Amino acid sequence: MTVDSDRMLLWVLRTDLGLTGTKYGCGISQCGACTVLVNNEAVRSCMTPVKDVRDKDVVTIEGLDGNGKLHPCRRRSWSPMPSSAILHAGMIMNAYALLRKNPHPSPADIVLEMEGNLCRCGAHKRIIQAIQKAAVEIGGGS
Repeated sequence: MTVDSDRMLLWVLRTDLGLTGTKYGCGISQCGACTVLVNNEAVRSCMTPVKDVRDKDVVTIEGLDGNGKLHPCRRRSWSPMPSSAILHAGMIMNAYALLRKNPHPSPADIVLEMEGNLCRCGAHKRIIQAIQKAAVEIGGGS
């Protein structure tokens, strides 16, 4: 695919590739709605020029599932309120990146890592619990 190298990754994913699971939230890398993985690191795609991901592995929310099964980070996910559903996919991607780096996160680890993802529905406790359950299901947590 050939695109303007300064174009933001978010728009290439959504518009050119039709991967609409990655959401536009704030456009200034503050809410986390647009989080994707680049070489297994959580990045904000709204502020990442496509030239910065050349020859790198990019995974969106659509890429987490395999063999017809939801990934534990999606299966163990909390139910978002309609007002924050746009932020949900970015949270899942950030949680996935956390569990790749730290398969045994403490509640404090989870809070610290998820701090960059805006939550407007007050589901903070459910988010921590869901990430802990996903860790157990993946085989890391206790």
